[in-house]
Amino acid sequence: MPATNPPLVCWNCRERAQGTHFCPSCGKLQQIAGNTDYFALFGLPRKLWIEMNALEQKFLQLSWKLHPDNFVKATEEERELSLKRSSELNDAYRALRDPVARVEYLLGIENMRKEGEHKQQAPPELLEEVFELNESLDELREAKSAGGDLSVLKQRLQSAEKNFGEKLAEVDGELQSVAREWDSAVDTNADEAVRKNLMTMMNEILNRRSYIRNLVINVVKELGAA
Repeated sequence: MPATNPPLVCWNCRERAQGTHFCPSCGKLQQIAGNTDYFALFGLPRKLWIEMNALEQKFLQLSWKLHPDNFVKATEEERELSLKRSSELNDAYRALRDPVARVEYLLGIENMRKEGEHKQQAPPELLEEVFELNESLDELREAKSAGGDLSVLKQRLQSAEKNFGEKLAEVDGELQSVAREWDSAVDTNADEAVRKNLMTMMNEILNRRSYIRNLVINVVKELGAA
């Protein structure tokens, strides 16, 4: 049989502690369980659509409860726990409030976030455009070093920036679409094969997104330097 996690026990009263924040018996702040993820920290299922107002309200509520100012007169252990739990809460909120970071985090805790050897390779459908972009970037650098006219090259790169920005938006749309499929799979308790396929798709989209985003950043940087 697979190993199971032992029941959590309150560090203060030694009673069984339920939930992720405070002991129901003595009310003391608790260590977070080792298997508690960011979703569970906010009482959420591992789904990718999150109601932002509800997340923010929960964050503010927990931030107030866990804030170190509330533990000034508490024991040293409670003060340390408050600092640690507040930091964990902030990390969780930053990850879950951003749609892309949320997908990355989900894939990470599911052991499916693989940035692999193909991450830095151009997606096949973009090879020609990436080649042309790199040529334009090289020409801009050479013209800048030689003190030449940069206006035409800058216009070409501005057009490329817009083009790849649109592609980035398309990729984000693809990611949102697969994310909706993931949520549906969670709701219907789909089998492991279905979930793994969806996570593989999201991982590939994230890698493609990362590549295109880096292209846009590089173009913006070169235009700024020019």
